[in-house]
Amino acid sequence: MTRLFTLLLLFLSAGPTPAGSIYQSPEDFLNEVFAGEVPAAQVLWLKDDVRETSTAIMGHRYPAIRVRYWLKDARSAWILEEIGKEQPITTGIVIKNHGIERLRVLVFRESRGWEVKHPFFTDQFPGLGITPAYELDGPVDGVSGATLSVRALKKLARLALYFHSQVVTDHDATQ
Repeated sequence: MTRLFTLLLLFLSAGPTPAGSIYQSPEDFLNEVFAGEVPAAQVLWLKDDVRETSTAIMGHRYPAIRVRYWLKDARSAWILEEIGKEQPITTGIVIKNHGIERLRVLVFRESRGWEVKHPFFTDQFPGLGITPAYELDGPVDGVSGATLSVRALKKLARLALYFHSQVVTDHDATQ
């Protein structure tokens, strides 16, 4: 009986184990995107209009006061996070010429909705931009059972496009 009680106590004290898978580290993502020549990280401060617009895009205040990004030849890379249902989804997004070049789920921590990591879903994003109302300018089909994860990635795509527009001028993008 004491043995059973001890095992039960150990099991309950262990607490829940977080679901999560690292598909690619942020460092490996950046090395892949910039072919091993990763530029120095820069910072976009989320204040004033940038804070207001990012809050409108996300539906809540982004949880950081600044966001790191990497920029080379008017091509930017962003490592952003958004909650799916309960846990953050870490996503790498590359923007070029005001359109998405690549979107990849780097770390997925939710217990469901992981289907969004697959190319059948992420391959819908390249070429998309944003409208003046900060909506994606093309459709993204959902995934049955992954509605909240799909919504999170669409928000992050819109956010990365908006952030890119704040750090790259039209002159930079044409060079």
